[in-house]
Amino acid sequence: MSNGATDVIYRDCTLCEAHCGVQITVDRGVGKVVDIRGDTEDPFSRGYICPKSTGLVGLSTDPDRVRHPLQRKGKDFQEISWEDALETVAERLGEIRTDHGANAIATYLGNPNAHDFGSNLSVPALVKAIGTKWRFSATSVDQLPKMFANQLLFGSPGSFAVPDLDRTDFFLILGANPLVSNGSIMTAPDMRGRLRALRERGGTLVVVDPRLTESAAIADLHVPIQPGTDALFLFALIHTIFDDQLADTGPLQQSVTGHESLRELARPFSPESVAEATGIAPETTRKLAHQFAKARTAACYGRLGICTQEFGTLASWLIDVLNILTGNLDRAGGVMFPHPAHAHAGPARRSSRMPYDRWRSRVRGLPEFAGELPVATLAEEIDTPGEGRVRALVTVAGNPV
Repeated sequence: MSNGATDVIYRDCTLCEAHCGVQITVDRGVGKVVDIRGDTEDPFSRGYICPKSTGLVGLSTDPDRVRHPLQRKGKDFQEISWEDALETVAERLGEIRTDHGANAIATYLGNPNAHDFGSNLSVPALVKAIGTKWRFSATSVDQLPKMFANQLLFGSPGSFAVPDLDRTDFFLILGANPLVSNGSIMTAPDMRGRLRALRERGGTLVVVDPRLTESAAIADLHVPIQPGTDALFLFALIHTIFDDQLADTGPLQQSVTGHESLRELARPFSPESVAEATGIAPETTRKLAHQFAKARTAACYGRLGICTQEFGTLASWLIDVLNILTGNLDRAGGVMFPHPAHAHAGPARRSSRMPYDRWRSRVRGLPEFAGELPVATLAEEIDTPGEGRVRALVTVAGNPV
């Protein structure tokens, strides 16, 4: 029974990558969340939260929320204890592993795992204990091409160079809508406020996107592009930068190799040669190349629309190549490597072998990358009879159906 006393707990919202700081008020008597608001002392969000955070109050008390393990009994589910649930899972997975091998068990990790420190610590241990190579996640329908490009450029899939949005003078966005996503792979709460501040300090916002997105609607310039042609457009920018002698890697000069190879790669892709395919006038491409290269600081950023296309890896690679070629990598106001909350492989060491194509899917023979297979193959690995068929699926914070 409530006695009116409350406690205030400070956490961060894990519903998206912005990780806004939240102040949670809990009724001490019944242990019930009664209020959630932004944490004004949080250095990232500074008191900002979106409706998803405030909606967590209702989620915590929703009668449809699953609070106990449920076991299927015919067409219905029956509540069972945690002890019985864990024993049942261990027994059935153990039988399948013994009879058919570890690879008869597949795992699927949903997007929320990436936003939760507890999941980051515990789930890899579970997957390792199962011992399966049949690992899937939301990553392969999200940012895996970007991670592949990270490996090629920086030596680690997790080495993301993110825009220093608060200090940049020129922000070029391709295939992203940060006003809605809150800046995926950027961790920048209050995106509307940050983009407004960019323009108020005299900066420029350019959005290249087939749609007039919410972000494009507030930009200084929206450049419509034919879907799937971002790599051609980026090559044309790089072609212009070389052609008009705008390339300047600055302090990165001693660390960058392959200038001439890149110049040759970009040579066939003049703004005129790609204009019909991209739908972008050559003069627009040339002007943007000059503006980006001559800006005091600039950052090029691409996201889901870049990754989920035929040349997603190439386009992701070209975005960071553009940042490097103009001296905007690892620079205030450009794109920078943030300090993570916990250590990862980092950009300093390259592994002796690319974490790619060490095994392949059974049905179509598609290669793994960074330890996982394309989730597009999961259904066929379950449905197709034969040796190595997936007979059990463990999902964590995901809904692959």
